[in-house]
Order: sequence, then structure tokens, then C-alpha cells
Amino acid sequence: MTDASLTLAEFLRAMPKAELHCHLLGAVRRETFAELAARERAPLATEEIEAFYTRGEKPVGVLRVLRALDAWLLRRPEDFHRITYEYLQDAAAHNVLHAEFFWNPTGTVRESGMSYSLVQAAITRAIADARKDLGIQGKLVPAIDREASQAEALEMVQWVIANRHPDVPGIGIDYREVGRPPELFVHAYAKARMAGLKTTAHAGEFGMPWTNVQAALDLLDVDRIDHGYTTVDDAAFAARCAERGIVFTVVPTNSYYLRTLPPERWALDHPIRRMAALGLRLHPNTDDPTLHHVNPTGAWHMMMRDFGFGLDDLRGFMLNGVDAAWIDEDQRHAWRADWTAQFDSLRGRLQTRKGN
Repeated sequence: MTDASLTLAEFLRAMPKAELHCHLLGAVRRETFAELAARERAPLATEEIEAFYTRGEKPVGVLRVLRALDAWLLRRPEDFHRITYEYLQDAAAHNVLHAEFFWNPTGTVRESGMSYSLVQAAITRAIADARKDLGIQGKLVPAIDREASQAEALEMVQWVIANRHPDVPGIGIDYREVGRPPELFVHAYAKARMAGLKTTAHAGEFGMPWTNVQAALDLLDVDRIDHGYTTVDDAAFAARCAERGIVFTVVPTNSYYLRTLPPERWALDHPIRRMAALGLRLHPNTDDPTLHHVNPTGAWHMMMRDFGFGLDDLRGFMLNGVDAAWIDEDQRHAWRADWTAQFDSLRGRLQTRKGN
């Protein structure tokens, strides 16, 4: 890289990043989806596949796409190797140096007939290949299917414990939060914590109450929160989260607020703005990049363009990602220094351009 001046887009792409909130099945390339559908002769018309990847002004949720992948398309370990490598390849193109991504094993095992151990092995092979080929560090986060039973949640945690791997440091929970509060999964999370696994949880998404975020912190004892937008609805709880330094992995493209807020007010009334104003520690992510039509550079750009954050804010968000990442303390210390130096060097080149 030369010392030439950078445009904002070039700066945002070049800055070092962590990705802590991305769903593997929500990162499948459209072409890969179509190829798998053709190979499996899935009952999906071309028009339906195109509809899966169409994101209108009022986007529908992506859960139906994720379920379709499990139900019809992902049938071999090599399929998981492929989609994992492709996701890490796409992320690395935006200078994501560390990616922690979710996979929901319950649906995969139930629908495909493959064992947890077989699929985890394929995914971790892809992580190793991407590390060697692309220089990106990947970590798999198996996620409890909150639409499934409590017994299935416990079973999934047991799978992770029985197949411990250094690239699988912890668990999460995802899928639809409505009617499935964190309290249902206390035993599964306790089992994970007793085994030394890290934990995170989707909470406060889909407009669900702030008490879900509180339960995730106090009952599930998670290390960080995914989404957490309704934390802003209780000032005292938000203050407690700020004091504890909890990192919230937020998603600028979250479908719920794009659907429910008026377009002319969306960027002004979005909880992400209010979260920062309350002192909460934020870290922007893509969530389901190919389905949300966003990449890591775009997610960071939205934080500036849509929510009004500046370069100092982005520098803090970047370090929040380092602090919340499931890495050892020596690496964290080194990355905080290295990434800060890279960010500041790139910023200096950005500031040499007129108008910046």
C-alpha cells in the first residue's frame, strides 16, 4: 500500500475489522445457493431463489432462507466447507482479520442426517484453509435454535462439549425471539459455562422487550449481546450495561427497524443512535451479508452516513470488537496496539484529501 490519499470508501475498506455477528447460512452467495438447489433438485423455482435475495424498501425476514438451506440444499460436509470458505474469503476482501460466525446445528443435523461432529470438522477445515490462504482468523459459534425445545438446546451444547475444538470457543442463540425468552435456556447456558465455553445471545431483537436483554445478562450470564436494541427503553438498565462495559454487536441493516420505522425517520429514530448516546459500547456487523445486501465496509459506512458517527466513534467501535472477541489476552493486547496504529495511519491519509 502506498502513501497516496484515500477516499472514505477506501479508508473504510482498508481499516482492520472484526466481525462478531454473522450467520453462516445468511452469508451464502446467490450463485452457490442456485448451484446447490440445481444439484439437489430442490423444490425451488428460479424466481423463488431470486426472491430470497431480493431486499426491498420494507424487507421481509431472512429466516425462511436459512430454513430452506437446511431443509433442501446442504447435504454433504463439503457443502459446509465451501460456504464457510466463501464467507471468509468475502470477509477478508474487506480486511476483516477476525470473524466469529454463527451456525445452527440443530436444524442441520435434523434435516441433513449428518452428525454434528462431521459438519463441525468440515467448517473448521475451511477455517484452517482460509487462515492459511487469506490470513483471516475464523471462529465458529454454534447457536441454540430458540424455536426448538429446551431438550434440543441441551443436546446441542453437549455436542459442542463432546467435540471441543480451539476454533469453536463458545455458543450463541438465534432464530425468532418472539415467544422464546432467554429464561427457557438457562440450563443449556449453565452447562456451557460450566464447560468453560464463552457465551453470547440474540436479545432485544424484533422489538422484544428490554427485559429479554436483562435476562440474557443476568440469567444466561453472557459475555456480550447480539442486537440488544430495546436496552434503550429502560434508562437504569442501559446505565448498568454501560457501567459493565457490555459490548453490543449491532446490525445497521436490521430488517425489523427497516420495516417498522418510517423511511424518512429510520436513520434518526433507530435505536443504534440512542444506544451510543446512552454510553453503550457498540460494534457494527453484517448479520446476513448476502441476504441483507451489505458487506463489512458497507456496514461501517452506514454507521457514518446513516447514524451520524464520526471517525473517532469508528475507532472506538473497532476497539470494542477487539475487546469483545473470543481471543486470548496476549492477542487482544497486540491487536489493540496494531489495529489502532493501522487505523490512525489510514486516517492520516484520509485527512490529506480536500473536503475530509
